[in-house]
Amino acid sequence: MKLLEDRILKDGHIGADNVLKVDSFLNHQIDVNFVCELGKEFYRLFKDENITKILTIEASGIGIACLAAQYFNVPVVFAKKTKTINIYSDTYNATVHSYTHKKDYDIVVSKEFLNKEDNVLIIDDFLAKGSALTALLMLIEKAGAKTAGAGIVIEKAYQGGGNLVRDMGIRVESLAKIKSISKKDGIVFCKQ
Repeated sequence: MKLLEDRILKDGHIGADNVLKVDSFLNHQIDVNFVCELGKEFYRLFKDENITKILTIEASGIGIACLAAQYFNVPVVFAKKTKTINIYSDTYNATVHSYTHKKDYDIVVSKEFLNKEDNVLIIDDFLAKGSALTALLMLIEKAGAKTAGAGIVIEKAYQGGGNLVRDMGIRVESLAKIKSISKKDGIVFCKQ
């Protein structure tokens, strides 16, 4: 998606350890009108899939998922990273390894919000090694629901998570796929 690639080149920054920072418009401060355009693109890609729920993970995926969900007219369910007292014991659970935070954590979704009648679209901001995405897929499987696919804003293709999930037979649509990131060469996108 050229609109996204242009925005990444304009406002994205390469931080320490060649981490792409897009927090000025995507995952800390959200440019709502811009993210609505991303939501429209996810709708264009998945509109024929009879989506009943959008699933994401807290925190960065929530805003993007909500803005996409308005076009599908479906609810958003987000996996929580901590179980709180207002989530009852009847939950689906999976473990995610965060490479950013260098730790494992459990994610939970209440069983009342995900069930076997659902056809689920996963939406997330980044796909790197695939840990969060595979954990969300596990929650869908535990619920007996169907996975329609995954809509990813930015895929770091060089980290292999997209291919890992595609090799599982899951449709993954990434709006921007990055081939490499370095302070020397900048941000290089995959040819689509």
